[in-house]
Amino acid sequence: MRRLDLSIIIVNWNTRKLLADCLDSVARTVHGLAYEVIVVDNASADGSVGMLGEEYPEVRVIANEVNRGFGAANNQAFAVMRGRYALLLNTDTVLADNAVAELYAFMEGRPDAGMCCGQLLNADGSKQNSIAAFPTFFTLLTNMSLLEYLLPRRYPSKRYRHEAPLAVDSGVGACLMVRGEAMEAVGWFDERYFFFFEETDWAYRMHRGGWRVYHVPAARIYHLQGRSIGPDVPSRIEFYRSRYQFFKKWCSPAHYALIRGVIFGRLLANGLLTSLAVVATLGRSRGLRRKLGVHAALIGGHLNGSLKPRQGNPMGQLRSNKPSEN
Repeated sequence: MRRLDLSIIIVNWNTRKLLADCLDSVARTVHGLAYEVIVVDNASADGSVGMLGEEYPEVRVIANEVNRGFGAANNQAFAVMRGRYALLLNTDTVLADNAVAELYAFMEGRPDAGMCCGQLLNADGSKQNSIAAFPTFFTLLTNMSLLEYLLPRRYPSKRYRHEAPLAVDSGVGACLMVRGEAMEAVGWFDERYFFFFEETDWAYRMHRGGWRVYHVPAARIYHLQGRSIGPDVPSRIEFYRSRYQFFKKWCSPAHYALIRGVIFGRLLANGLLTSLAVVATLGRSRGLRRKLGVHAALIGGHLNGSLKPRQGNPMGQLRSNKPSEN
């Protein structure tokens, strides 16, 4: 029996200062709910676990000896959570006043909602995109900005003002509230996604299981986008690998092969154009050189097979293998 309203779950990897700011925003803004905070640390080397013990003794800490990735780390918290809802927060988020209250009230009033997201903001208060459409062959061939402009109802985005909650494909995973009942029905994170696309896959399974996903614009969350991801090349490699994992999981073999061909063809074209730009600028642009290095690493990853989807636990059910807590 779940005894709390909410379990706030944060996965950390070497973002000690961001984690502290996030936790401070939780304490400052979440009121009137019975909640717990669980931090899963993925083998940080920056003293994060020690800081939690000294400055946030009320936080439940799961300290991993290796970096298990975002999905697997969250699953560890799901195995011990006591809340009726899980609130997943990135360490690079800061909650605005009433953000959690808005998400919680919405979920309480919509029993069909398996998951909801708020409105992500930049540090200056401008809007970030908080909604994600499911990737398809069509979206790969088309510019998403154009789709959002021409088909705003099918592809809602930050370019339009949303006053009321609306049903969406998926939300950006920096801040998600998820119903415990829906989690039990469709399973937890697929651990084959190390980072990127975990929430997209989860939302897809929510839809297939009869649950709906919503965007709640009244809930506002500051997101210092990209601060917790890491260097360009490793993060882009992981993005491509996770995207391939999604398509391989949900598409036929022939469809998947076609999609890989389209993605690789576009990557080759972009690499060629970037190479020409580097030559035209005599290599003086550091940004272009870095972009070319990313393209080269991704092309190499396709050729040597390192971008293949991972093998492993597809649904991440850890009830029989509960983690130890510090």
